[in-house]
Amino acid sequence: MSNLAMEVLLAQPRGFCAGVDRAIEIVERALERYGAPVYVLHEIVHNRYVVDDLSARGVKFVDSLDEVPGGAVTIFSAHGVAEEVVARAKSRALRVIDATCPLVTKVHLQAQQYHREGRELILIGHEGHPEVEGTRGRVSGKVYVLSTVEEVQALEVDDPQQLSYVTQTTLSVDDTREVIDALKRRFPSIKGPELKDICYATQNRQNAVKEMGDRIDLLLVVGSQNSSNSNRLRELGERKGVPSYLIDGAAQIDPSWFRAGARIGVTAGASAPESLVQQVLARLRELGVTSVTEMDGERETITFRLPEELTR
Repeated sequence: MSNLAMEVLLAQPRGFCAGVDRAIEIVERALERYGAPVYVLHEIVHNRYVVDDLSARGVKFVDSLDEVPGGAVTIFSAHGVAEEVVARAKSRALRVIDATCPLVTKVHLQAQQYHREGRELILIGHEGHPEVEGTRGRVSGKVYVLSTVEEVQALEVDDPQQLSYVTQTTLSVDDTREVIDALKRRFPSIKGPELKDICYATQNRQNAVKEMGDRIDLLLVVGSQNSSNSNRLRELGERKGVPSYLIDGAAQIDPSWFRAGARIGVTAGASAPESLVQQVLARLRELGVTSVTEMDGERETITFRLPEELTR
């Protein structure tokens, strides 16, 4: 197969964002400082490789605080949690370290501000996603969760004059713009942050895929099936008419996807480590890739501070 003479166009930016970097560093520092086991509520980030690696080092991932022994070191994931979870952790005297991404916290604060103004809240996002559940649980009033224009048309609210919206940070920019436009047409006095809630890293990675879409024959997105932003990257490729595959790593690559002379786009979701991208590139070279060109793309320099208890 090595005579296929295929090329790779490598997305820039790709992979870890500042919020994911920070969340993983929080877990690693907590392990160093307090020793295993350290408990994490839900997956710290949505990536199987990262979760398996941390599990092997003594991190216990739990779905409920009931699984955590009293007084244990407990980390809230990057997706954020509801206020009742914070209260329950306090009542159990758990030693909490909050790894919520600062951009998610910003959405929480915005939602609470709208609630204080007496506005009902619409949360544009995917029902059941941990970030959506966390944001919904930061507001004591009614929260409507929706993600499509059809759901906007069907929405019944108490007071159309007193509405607001916020969005999940990892959505498709294009889809969200359509939903916001539909909300404004139906409820002209609605208040919201436009697309500002969608995280800079999500936007940058989507822009890179859009840019490469016309130059490639096939797209590989390195990321896990439960990663919202990785799924959005795969959908963007498909929307461009390019066969697009979401893979956890090199082992999931199927040689039958490729043909001689193909140009393959490679990117990675915001929770996928660069080491997985390099393993994918190594496998593609075995299958006949002869050149890898990295895009110029946006260089990201944003970093987020660690919680004080880990830097003291």
